[in-house]
Amino acid sequence: MRAKITGVGSYVPDVVRKNEEFLNHEFLNNDGSSFGSDNQTIIEKFTAITGIEERRYINDTQFTSDIAAEAAKKAIEDSKVDPETLDYIIVAHNYGDVKPNGGSSDMVPSLGTRVKQKLGINNPGCVAYDVLFGCPGWILGLTQADSFIKSGLAKKVLVIGAEALSRVVDPHDRDSMIYSDGAGAVIVEQSDDETGIIGQATATYTNEEAYFIFNQKSYNVKLEDKTQYIKMYGRRIYNFALSKVPEGMKAALDQSGVDIKDLKKIFIHQANEKMDEAIVTRFYKLYGMEMPQHIMPMIIHKLGNSSVATVPTVMDLVMKGKMKDHKVEKGDVVMFASVGAGMNINAIVYRY
Repeated sequence: MRAKITGVGSYVPDVVRKNEEFLNHEFLNNDGSSFGSDNQTIIEKFTAITGIEERRYINDTQFTSDIAAEAAKKAIEDSKVDPETLDYIIVAHNYGDVKPNGGSSDMVPSLGTRVKQKLGINNPGCVAYDVLFGCPGWILGLTQADSFIKSGLAKKVLVIGAEALSRVVDPHDRDSMIYSDGAGAVIVEQSDDETGIIGQATATYTNEEAYFIFNQKSYNVKLEDKTQYIKMYGRRIYNFALSKVPEGMKAALDQSGVDIKDLKKIFIHQANEKMDEAIVTRFYKLYGMEMPQHIMPMIIHKLGNSSVATVPTVMDLVMKGKMKDHKVEKGDVVMFASVGAGMNINAIVYRY
C-alpha cells in the first residue's frame, strides 16, 4: 500500500512586485546603520545571487487561509474526489492569518479549521490541523499523509502549503526582497500499484541552528513599532543547507532503492538560486556524478520564496505543462526536498 498523489493545484497571487519597486526603500543593517551601497547596487547584487526578479503578494482583502482554500479547491477538482470523503486536511504554514497592516499571527482557530469551513465540508470525521515546520512543512505534511494511509487510518488526505510572508517582512531589511506569498495543495489517496511515495527522510537540527531563522523588531531602531518580523542569518543558512540537505536527499533516495540515474526531476524549495544549484550539485557528487541539465525546475525568478508553497506550486506548474523544458510522465521518479526554520530538512522520493 502506498500514498499516491491524485490531484494537484496551486494559487499564485495577482499582485506583482518587481525588484525596481524597492529602489526607494531605506535598507539598514541590523544595528540600524545605513548600508555603504546605494539601493541600485544592493538590488543588482541581490538579483545575481538569488535569481529573484519579482515576487507575488496577496491583496489586502486576502489571508493565508483564503489562498490555502483556493489551492485546495483546484487540487480537489483535479482529483475529482468528493471533499466530504476526506479523512484529513493538513495545512502547513508558519505565521497563520496576519492582517495587511501587520501585527500578531492569528492561528486560533487553526488554518486547517478555517480551510475546512471555506471548503464547506460538513463531515466531522474529516480532521483538520496545522503543521508548523518552517519551509519544509508541506513535505512533512505529505510524509504524515503517507503514514496515515499506510497505517490504514486514512484513505484520502488533503495536504496544503500556504504562506503570506509579505505580511511579516521588515521593509528596512534587504532580505525582505526574498519573500513572497502563495499556496499549493495535493490530494493523496491509497494506492496498490507501483506509484506513490517510495522513500523519505527528515531531520531537525537544534543546536546553534535552532535560531538561524527567527523573529525580531524592525532594523529601523527609531521606530516605536514593536511588531516582530521574520529575520535570518543568510550565510549560516547557506552553509547549513549545503552541508545537510544533500545528505537528506541521499538518505531518501537510498531508502527508495532507485538508481540516481533514474531520477527525472527534483522539486526543491527555492530561496536562493545559487544555493539550490550548489545543493543539487553536491547531491550528485555524493554519487560521483555531475548534475544533469533541466533536473531542477525553477520558479524563483518570478515567484520568489513562498516558503511551504514553493514545492507544491512548482510541481503543479510542471504537471500542468506550464514550464518550458520540464515534464513528468507515467513511471518517472521525482524528488521533493526542502530546508527551513528549525533548522529542518526533508526529502521524499515519488514514482508517478
